[in-house]
Amino acid sequence: MTKKSKFFLLSGILVILVFGIVYVGVNLTSNLGKTKTEVSSEDAGKRLSKLYSNISVTTETPVKGQIDLNPADVGESLPDISKFPITVDNTSDYYVEIFSSPEKGGTGVDGWLTGVATEFNKANISINGKPASVKIRNIASGTATDYIKSGKYVPDAFTPSNEFWGEMVKASGVKTELVSERLVGNVPGIVIAKAKYDALIDTYGSVNVKTITEAISNNEFSMGYTDPFASSTGLNFLVTALNTFDSTDILGEKAVQGFEKFQVNVPFIASTTIQMRDAAKSGMLDGFVLEYQTYINASDLKSGYVFTPFGVRHDSPLYALGDVPKDKLDIIHKFAEFVEQAQYQKLAKENGFNNLDDYKSELAVVDGSLLSSAQKLWKEKKDGSKPITAVFVTDVSGSMAGEPLNRLKESLMKGQKYLGKDNSIGLVSYSSGVTINLPIGKYDTNQQSMFVGTVNSLQASGGTATFDGIIVALKLLQDELALNPNVKPIIFLLSDGETNEGHSLKDIKGLIETYKIPIYTIGYNANIEALQSISKINEAASINADTDDVVYKIGNLFNVQM
Repeated sequence: MTKKSKFFLLSGILVILVFGIVYVGVNLTSNLGKTKTEVSSEDAGKRLSKLYSNISVTTETPVKGQIDLNPADVGESLPDISKFPITVDNTSDYYVEIFSSPEKGGTGVDGWLTGVATEFNKANISINGKPASVKIRNIASGTATDYIKSGKYVPDAFTPSNEFWGEMVKASGVKTELVSERLVGNVPGIVIAKAKYDALIDTYGSVNVKTITEAISNNEFSMGYTDPFASSTGLNFLVTALNTFDSTDILGEKAVQGFEKFQVNVPFIASTTIQMRDAAKSGMLDGFVLEYQTYINASDLKSGYVFTPFGVRHDSPLYALGDVPKDKLDIIHKFAEFVEQAQYQKLAKENGFNNLDDYKSELAVVDGSLLSSAQKLWKEKKDGSKPITAVFVTDVSGSMAGEPLNRLKESLMKGQKYLGKDNSIGLVSYSSGVTINLPIGKYDTNQQSMFVGTVNSLQASGGTATFDGIIVALKLLQDELALNPNVKPIIFLLSDGETNEGHSLKDIKGLIETYKIPIYTIGYNANIEALQSISKINEAASINADTDDVVYKIGNLFNVQM
């Protein structure tokens, strides 16, 4: 070989090596930030088609069922009140029952009122010559309000986290008497990652609800908040945001337009605070709403986050409810006086309460009927211009026969009233194979009738190919997105969580991550951990249906997500 030939050969090898290094570098760079299982959108489409082609899929002709056009009855879906624990029992026949919000009526640092009520009952206090005591029931403010407004269960007194719930109870026609404006001090706030907080200061000069909603509208800040039908902090944030858009009329056109522009860039509405905090830990959110008492007791938040207060204070007002007899009203007033003692307020501070006392509420008292209208507005406008498209994936394997399938049907039949007429839904069922029972369609009266008929016709038999069912749902949603790209896809998986046929979670985890479609799981006699492992991929909620309050929980879930 001549020197010239050797030169060209070496040059060629060198060029190949250079291109090889560049190629590898580009691919490494393009995959930075991806998980081990996440794949590109193009590859995901090919992989989804391949997985789908390996599944036995049949399509049934939908059957219609008789629908109930009456609105959802919240009272009917509520479980027996015994579902919610008594944290302090009465010690005398002469007593009052008080509904308390969980941040103070629970245990540990959330058990301040529990401890004070226990001391009240030990104090041998007599009123009108009779020994008096209190009973404390631990129940979320939104849920408590549902019981009281519906008349399903009305206690003698109610201490929610903030005044909004008392105003809503009053507006519903239940007689209320404000006994104490404040049992203990607390403040809601937006918890923001320190680096993002500093960036907001640089851009907007200050951080408050006005600048945060502006940053969200400009797609410069990613934030989540909790369901305003259930959460005191979520409701407070909703009303404060509306007030920011138009302080003269929080339901006026200007406020609604501002809310829609802001809400379209909110990636996450959480059913629970725990779900929202998990999303924040995953890096999905720059900020989220939380009460200061929870924030100050969370060691994982204090160092890397900044707390910015907003809205009305959460000072746990105390209300007497209904036509309370004078002797019971006397106990309620005596208990309010007892709570105010310095030793108990000092204990509250040790538990994280009674901080930020210089913070004043940003809003005046809001009428309860206006608050209810704000909730309805949120329900109608929370998805902005993006309607929801949901596929229900139902487990009809042999292990679901009997009670589990009956509960699944009950959940869907009662929950379907919350689905929303502007959304679209479909339903697939699976055992050893997968059946498309109801193709995706807008949830009008006709689709609702076919949904009801489809659910009623479900029967259990065969093996359990859970992930095959999810693959078919993903395929239906991707096909729908190709036709209507301006929709928000969701999957609801109703199952016992066991899989003994078909594909595995490992086979499809990358697809779920790539498509970023949340999968909400509802378990019936279930392996809850298996279902949670599916839901947590894209920060969705998981519900255990083996509880008395499953219909109420599912109603809330559909209300939030649909």
